Amino acid sequence: MEALLIIDMQVGSFQTTRFEAEKVIENINLLSTFFRQKNQPVIFVQHDGTKENFLVYGSDEWRILPSLTQKANDYCIEKKANDCFYKTKLAALLKKLGVQQLYICGCATDFCVNATVHGALVRDYAITVINDGHTTADRPMLKAREIINFHNWLWENLTPTQSRIEVKSTQEIVQ
Repeated sequence: MEALLIIDMQVGSFQTTRFEAEKVIENINLLSTFFRQKNQPVIFVQHDGTKENFLVYGSDEWRILPSLTQKANDYCIEKKANDCFYKTKLAALLKKLGVQQLYICGCATDFCVNATVHGALVRDYAITVINDGHTTADRPMLKAREIINFHNWLWENLTPTQSRIEVKSTQEIVQ
């Protein structure tokens, strides 16, 4: 079983300018439609940043972006740390659903997406990161495009555990 994991695509996350945000949103909508048509799970992860007074649980900024298509049978997981596996219900849900292959996309490349890729890797999932399905903001030392390119390169070159890790475009997945 495969699943699409959509990380932190929340209203508050996009109050900061994100690189090619509209294109990433469009790609995630294409991917989620594709997964639903294959009867594969779509899982939205929302960061509860109450302790940071950002993305406060239940607030408007905590909500999933209204431009993303969300269906009643999609799953929602809340997290309080960068790694979507850390003290969440994600691992239990994936086990219950029989998921062995994760397709990962979302925000922010250098924080929660990266931490989750590594978290999935050490849990022996087969991983596909969508190279045009994640975004971030400019940082003091690097522009967002450089961060995204670096992480796509890094993930392609990580040593897999029991399975594999790949980096593919939205079109490679949906074709």
